[in-house]
Amino acid sequence: MKNILDKTILILLTGITFIGGYAFLRYAYKVTDSTPFTQEIVLIILGTVATILITALLLRKQSAVEIEKEQSIKFIDLKTRTYEDLIAKIEEMTLGRDITDSDVVRLQFITHRLAIFSSPQVLEEFQRFLEVLIQKTRDGKISRDDSVSLAESLANLTVKIRADLIGEMDSRENYSKDKIRKQILMNSSESMELLIKG
Repeated sequence: MKNILDKTILILLTGITFIGGYAFLRYAYKVTDSTPFTQEIVLIILGTVATILITALLLRKQSAVEIEKEQSIKFIDLKTRTYEDLIAKIEEMTLGRDITDSDVVRLQFITHRLAIFSSPQVLEEFQRFLEVLIQKTRDGKISRDDSVSLAESLANLTVKIRADLIGEMDSRENYSKDKIRKQILMNSSESMELLIKG
């Protein structure tokens, strides 16, 4: 509402300036008809007023864009840190090999943090990951078969997170979600094999 009022006031001031400027110019030209030097001074004053008005409008718009840009950067930074924390917690749990009920509850609480800013696709995929995690770790251990299912589920979650953060860049560079998912699966399956062997 305030934004509309500001724009209305700005439009009114602009209109008044141009109408007043035109009337002043007509009057000044008639009064200073005999002295051309005075007409030039009137034109300089009118040009200065128009320049100040245009500059004020541009600076106001630029400030609004800068504020929006800063907010966007902070929001993306918050999302990135939370996603990194999530992946780190999952990594920590997996490396520990023994997954307790409290570990699962910690991950479930992350859902609330994700709900603040994550895309619906990330929330849905995280829920699927939790379901797979709970199902595969009922005994508290991660077997080879369990690790494959967890790796696939985590790869799907990672693809959704990536799409939420930088999906536009991937589409511009012609990376498909399937290609990214296959690469993540290939990398994670190699890591899981090393973990199980070690």
